[in-house]
Amino acid sequence: MDFGSINPTILIASLIVASVPIMLAAIGELVVEKSGVLNLGVEGMMIMGAISGFIIAVQTGSPVLGFLGGALGGACLSLVFAFLTQTLLANQVATGLALTLFGLGLSSMMGQGYNGIKPPLTGAVPFGPLGDIRFFGRVLFSHDWVVYFSVAVVAVVWWLLKATRLGLIIRAVGENHDAAHALGYKVSRIRLGCILFGGAMAGMGGAYVSLVRVPQWVDGITAGAGWIALAIVVFASWKPWRVMIGAYLFGGISVLQLNLQAAGSKIPVEYLSMSPFVITILALVIMSAGKNRASLNAPAALGQNFHAAR
Repeated sequence: MDFGSINPTILIASLIVASVPIMLAAIGELVVEKSGVLNLGVEGMMIMGAISGFIIAVQTGSPVLGFLGGALGGACLSLVFAFLTQTLLANQVATGLALTLFGLGLSSMMGQGYNGIKPPLTGAVPFGPLGDIRFFGRVLFSHDWVVYFSVAVVAVVWWLLKATRLGLIIRAVGENHDAAHALGYKVSRIRLGCILFGGAMAGMGGAYVSLVRVPQWVDGITAGAGWIALAIVVFASWKPWRVMIGAYLFGGISVLQLNLQAAGSKIPVEYLSMSPFVITILALVIMSAGKNRASLNAPAALGQNFHAAR
């Protein structure tokens, strides 16, 4: 195996790109879970965003409209989840799983006829001389606008949850929805807004996969990224900056296994391909084995339906 063929600069730059879909989906799910809602349909929303964004980008020739379409596609699917869980009070776990299966099937049907088509190119943000800086120029200043947008979203969510009245209300609803309702807050409306935001972020992450990472449409293109995003929220203990670190970690594992394959690693390809998911499972097992589970900072009302009359 020739490790010399692995370029560290390209590896780190690729790591940043690979982490974007997971980071967007995870930060959206973090806001949803902070409001006390457990949406396991992230994978379904991501793949709906992938096909919606791909179709709109191909039809309009605009990748920006494609990303907006992806966000809209994910938000529309999350609206189904919101109606079932917040209005009809359906079980959140079962509804989320059904949402993933529904999204996978619907995206496959919508994607017929789009196989083999290349979407419009999403160009890098021009940073001028900064892009010519050795190592840092390639790593930090050679990416498209969505890479920087994903970092900005993490920063905004951290600030919103930590330092604003809206963030305090969201956290209050997630900790004790009955007390929040008694104080006059519209619990269902707040959770609806959070669910829509989470769906939009997951959809945009899915659109990034089909428009940038793998610029084409194939069935199952998200390949389990939604499940990794769900695990990262727990792995990050519901803290935004840890979500970003976790996304870079798992994005790095994905890129590294591809580079090891290209370098002629003797490890079977199947083992390298499943390594991100194995690391995810191990991380969750290690965290769950801790004696003080309260340190995970999970919202107290997570997964509990709210009804004003009860």
